Amino acid sequence: MAENKIPYKIYLEEDEMPTAWYNVRADMKNKPAPLLNPGTHQPMTAEELGGVFCDELVAQELDDTNAYIEIPQEIRDFYKMYRPSPLVRAYCLEEKLQTPAKIYYKFEGNNTSGSHKLNSAIAQAYYAKKQGLKGVTTETGAGQWGTALSMACSYFGLDCKVYMVKVSYEQKPFRREVMKVYGASVTPSPSMETEIGKKINTEHPGTTGSLGCAISEAVEVAVKNPGYRYVLGSVLNQVLLHQSVIGLETKAALDKYNIKPDVIIGCAGGGSNLGGLISPFMGEKLRGEADYEIIAVEPASCPSFTRGKFAYDFADTGMVCPLAKMYTLGSDFIPSANHAGGLRYHGMSPILSQLYDDGLMKAVSVEQTKVFEAAEQFARVEGILPAPESSHAIRVAIDEALKCKETGEEKTIVFGLTGTGYFDMVAYEKFHNGEMSDYIPTDEELAKYAAKLPVIE
Repeated sequence: MAENKIPYKIYLEEDEMPTAWYNVRADMKNKPAPLLNPGTHQPMTAEELGGVFCDELVAQELDDTNAYIEIPQEIRDFYKMYRPSPLVRAYCLEEKLQTPAKIYYKFEGNNTSGSHKLNSAIAQAYYAKKQGLKGVTTETGAGQWGTALSMACSYFGLDCKVYMVKVSYEQKPFRREVMKVYGASVTPSPSMETEIGKKINTEHPGTTGSLGCAISEAVEVAVKNPGYRYVLGSVLNQVLLHQSVIGLETKAALDKYNIKPDVIIGCAGGGSNLGGLISPFMGEKLRGEADYEIIAVEPASCPSFTRGKFAYDFADTGMVCPLAKMYTLGSDFIPSANHAGGLRYHGMSPILSQLYDDGLMKAVSVEQTKVFEAAEQFARVEGILPAPESSHAIRVAIDEALKCKETGEEKTIVFGLTGTGYFDMVAYEKFHNGEMSDYIPTDEELAKYAAKLPVIE
């Protein structure tokens, strides 16, 4: 199709939306290692996981064989409120950069939660309601997951208890108020409401918290309260499964105009949006049908891929969750108060960790000030104020486009714009005032945490 026929925004019709999620594990030769019981170090059974997660989500978590899992009609009907989301050609950014590269971004911020997180939140709330539960507990970093889950729980009439990383709770007051609009209770973590929270506060006085801390508190509350289960916004297999709707739509939109991407880029914290975006493309790569350069982008302050260890580790700081084999900095690693709160997690999705270890994708880390420079550059020409997390992908997309400018290559670049930054103005204010720093942990710091990784025989 002629170049000038490709629109700024490629939309799919409702009947072109995916009717099934894609499970990339079905095509992986090396499957992700199983979750282990923290006490026995044996693979977790469905019965054991059922004490923490909803039953049908446990089945999805353990499914390594079925390539496609049907999306229930109730979830598809909810998706229609904001999906399909647009795939946007960044013509204005291309012109500004004077690059021969063609740049596309999948925009996931066109819902009240402001991000892609609603794709999995509504699925997890649906299965909780179907099981007859009273409510759910969760953690949230930047607050996008907590906001999305609050919306989903309100829709299904479920109670929602959110433990929000303390630094984000203080930096993003409006996002926590949106959660309250939808009826959720929001507690800064670590708190003094749980045994684990009290322990963490005692051992780390004045801590700004981490996703690992908040996970521990949410799990403790879930297992101590009958009728509740824990749900989470990233890392585990079930979440990447739900988020595959992003990549399936992206591929369908590209196929509509016979466009084949060369480079696919996503920000990486726990792995939900990156895993969702790349899933169908990675499936083609695994099956030998096509090849793509896939790049994970993480903050230099929390570099689990680029400087972590591929090993079994606790998913939470309190060490009560199952052990997962993943790229990790250590479960008690507490990052600096980086403003990309959704990327402040010590580990990475077991699926993505295995794919990375197998050499099927690469990773880069970027400093915070460079991320915000890219965010402003993008906002000024594309008209969307991006979330700090999304801006990590923007940074590397711009870098890749500038490489094309130097070499003359006409690569097609696709990246995930996971959400909007309209509740992240404290971070933008600090950037403008020159108060933002680029903290990078030293090798000695990381070695200290790596030395504490559990020994699995």
